Amino acid sequence: MTAPILVLPGDRAVLAIAGPDRATFLQGLVSNDVARAMQGTAIHAALLTPQGRFLHDFAIIPDGERLLVDTDAAGAEALRKRLSAYRLRSKATIEVLPGWGVALLLGKDAAAAAGLGADPGACAPFEGGVALVDPRLPALGVRLVLPPEGLAALSRHGWPASPPSAYEALRLSLGVPDGARDMADGLLLENGYDELRAIDWKKGCYVGQEVTARMRYRGLAKKRLVPVRIEGTPPAPGSVVTIGGEEAGEMRSAAGDRGLALLRLEAIEACARDGAALSCGEARLVPGRPAWLAPEG
Repeated sequence: MTAPILVLPGDRAVLAIAGPDRATFLQGLVSNDVARAMQGTAIHAALLTPQGRFLHDFAIIPDGERLLVDTDAAGAEALRKRLSAYRLRSKATIEVLPGWGVALLLGKDAAAAAGLGADPGACAPFEGGVALVDPRLPALGVRLVLPPEGLAALSRHGWPASPPSAYEALRLSLGVPDGARDMADGLLLENGYDELRAIDWKKGCYVGQEVTARMRYRGLAKKRLVPVRIEGTPPAPGSVVTIGGEEAGEMRSAAGDRGLALLRLEAIEACARDGAALSCGEARLVPGRPAWLAPEG
């Protein structure tokens, strides 16, 4: 077995949701089936506006008599406040856990090194917290959701450390969005959240469900977030992408010669069919298709 590499991104926070109503409370709010987390499998989910627009995304992870929520640190307090506003009379507590964080294990042997199977969302206790295979895509590696003492204990495992840029390069090469950085107020079906296992179509109502379901069943998605190869200087997020002088979409996150762009479907088709060029500032973009993204239609 080849030793995985360890990444400490430093931009994650952990919430704990406890109490007898923790599952039913969350079930009416988020895009995925919380019952699966209660049965021992970590899930990825999103919280939307009533109009189906993105607010937050996170992993929901079973941990004894509570659920842990792995989310971006910048939006953690806003997420706590929003969930608290929905709590009403539910018997549930919501708190940001001081000092908790997330480490990443990357590499084909990461799951085995953490004592896990290969299935997305597989999880087990680890150093006072929880280790889990990324529930979106196992190729994203293992997430270690840990208390301060668990983070401090990672050095004894002997895993070679790499900077956060190693995970960023992997994420971009796989075409996976990074929460609010890539979503803004976007729509789940334009950004791969269905294929990335963050939506359950059978669980019943949640905030924004009606709009999301209507987009699926009526085929209303007009754009797709796709990985792009960048020839030139990486454009800033939000930069306009053009094709033949016409607007084709917007740039999202990028690093080096890899990035993500939200593109109109007809622009993606023109690139594949005719070899048409996409421009963004001084850069040329070559769109690809993630292996996990199902063919249209």
